[in-house]
Amino acid sequence: MRNRVRPYAWGSRTAIAELLGEPSPAPHPQAELWIGAHPADSSVLLDPDTPAAGPDAGGSRSRSGRGDDGGRPLVEVIAADPVGTMGEPVHRRFGARLPFLLKVLAAAEPLSLQAHPSSAQAERGFALEEAAGIPLSSPQRNYRDRWHKPELICALTEFEALCGFREPSRTVHLLAALEVPALDHYLGLLSGQPDEHGTRALFSSLITIPPSTLGPLLADVLAACVRRVQRGAQFSDEFAAEYRTALALGERYPGDPGVLASLLLNRITLQPGQALYLPGGNLHAYLAGVGIEIMANSDNVLRGGLTPKHVDVGELMKVLDFSPGDQPILHGDPGAPGEWVYRTPAPEFRLSRIEPGPDRLEITHAGPQVLLVVDGTIEVTDGQGRTVSVPRGRSVWIGAHEGPVRVGGSGTAFRATDGLS
Repeated sequence: MRNRVRPYAWGSRTAIAELLGEPSPAPHPQAELWIGAHPADSSVLLDPDTPAAGPDAGGSRSRSGRGDDGGRPLVEVIAADPVGTMGEPVHRRFGARLPFLLKVLAAAEPLSLQAHPSSAQAERGFALEEAAGIPLSSPQRNYRDRWHKPELICALTEFEALCGFREPSRTVHLLAALEVPALDHYLGLLSGQPDEHGTRALFSSLITIPPSTLGPLLADVLAACVRRVQRGAQFSDEFAAEYRTALALGERYPGDPGVLASLLLNRITLQPGQALYLPGGNLHAYLAGVGIEIMANSDNVLRGGLTPKHVDVGELMKVLDFSPGDQPILHGDPGAPGEWVYRTPAPEFRLSRIEPGPDRLEITHAGPQVLLVVDGTIEVTDGQGRTVSVPRGRSVWIGAHEGPVRVGGSGTAFRATDGLS
């Protein structure tokens, strides 16, 4: 497969380039490598013997996604034979549309504070904006399709994130320790009702503070964070990482209420191989690191701050899940020998990590599959006995009709499939 790099400003100039074996640092930030059949940037299928089979390598690329290497966009391949490529169960559930999108995400700077809608919310929101005649390209558009967007991030390097609302008593402790009198009113909203309703009231109040009030309050909070970080250099401070994160966000996004909102969220550090599942309604922000991300194939994002882009607080409040508590970290459950599966309830996707070792791993699956190699070289043999060698940074598409598949070699790959079986 030939895959495309998305050059968002928050991306790394080294991580994706080094994965692909390209010159590093890259001339511009490289934020995401998209692997799948998204209409905006579909992967292109190439003959395994084509020298340009590397990501974004090879000849010129036309508007249709075709290049002079003879490749064909995956979205076209699926449209031409949706049942054969995706299997009858997946086609029956999702139509002629690959239900998942796989990415390599490389964050050198924080992403926006955001959440994604549930299926029902996406259907409703899309229909209302269509009826209102808001163009899909409008920056004021919240819903660009009718699908939900659960997602999972699995760390390749140490990965920092804000994810979900913290348990209320710990948030009260964190805020009270700042000793900022102007916070007392807001703190009372949660200490007086330490549950999801109090969490909702506090978040709503912070995210809608008028600018005339926000400026002085944010200055006082950040000054207190500086004091706590300095104190933490001498004494243990349970929330030192949270205070440092607020300071970093305040420097990057001055005057943004999302800086205050960040203090309500779980601050999580994933080690390589660990993962987080983010269902609809989960408020989160990726801060730094490189990971493998898989998601339902949707573009619906409701932003809550830490961004110059459109923020619709009213719509965001409709989709947020304010249930507080720790976020479970997934380590991967043993599947077949040499495979660890990150199980989620999402029917659109399933992600697993494969390290086949000396023994070949046989994969039997009735749906579509993508293998992305992140270390070493993996050999993939399809049901017709054809074998392709897939080196680091490369990926291979396996249609439903091409199984069962045997995987061998020395390396590590991530396997993306639908989550129906």
